[in-house]
Amino acid sequence: MKLGNKQFQSHSGHSFFEDVQGLLTGTLLVALAVLFFKTAALLTGGTTGLAFLIHYPSGWPIGVILFLINLPFYIFGYKALGRIFTIKTFASVGLLSFYIEALPRWVQIKDIHPVFAAIMGGLLAGTGILILIRHGASLGGVSIMAIYLQKVRRWRAGMVQMAFDVAILLLGLWVLSPSKVILSIVGAFALNMVIAINHRTGRYFTV
Repeated sequence: MKLGNKQFQSHSGHSFFEDVQGLLTGTLLVALAVLFFKTAALLTGGTTGLAFLIHYPSGWPIGVILFLINLPFYIFGYKALGRIFTIKTFASVGLLSFYIEALPRWVQIKDIHPVFAAIMGGLLAGTGILILIRHGASLGGVSIMAIYLQKVRRWRAGMVQMAFDVAILLLGLWVLSPSKVILSIVGAFALNMVIAINHRTGRYFTV
């Protein structure tokens, strides 16, 4: 299966190598945000949030959980958003899973203020996801649904994702204190505002 520059450009407007750097950079920013959230014992939204919900009580690796949770969504992504999008999304989730497990070995954050972790983590994650969207990719799961609904219903992807995220974060009350959940919602709000403000239908991303 040949994936040349023209195939990638037709979906993101970027060359193959531009897409590669976009996926590497976007997932790294999201992984750093996850490190902030984890250090402050917070949650985030989407499938990453579901991975946190499983990780906190079980202690299982977040990166491994995230990769496994996303597997069923690739079938929907392939049918609804195309082959190239699904391949890029699979690569992005794989990179993010790797970064999440590798970053604690490269960067040691012993203490971080929870409010700063929530806001800065949300901004970093939002920026990373925005980069992925502009390069025709996502982080799977809820992101696939949000982008698909924006494409077919003209619903703002950031607002759709925010609704899903709030629902997921409320489940955090089973594993975290109410104050931590509130801060996690603040982080999700910061994340989705970055996407809602900077991403519009028909701009940067078409399938």
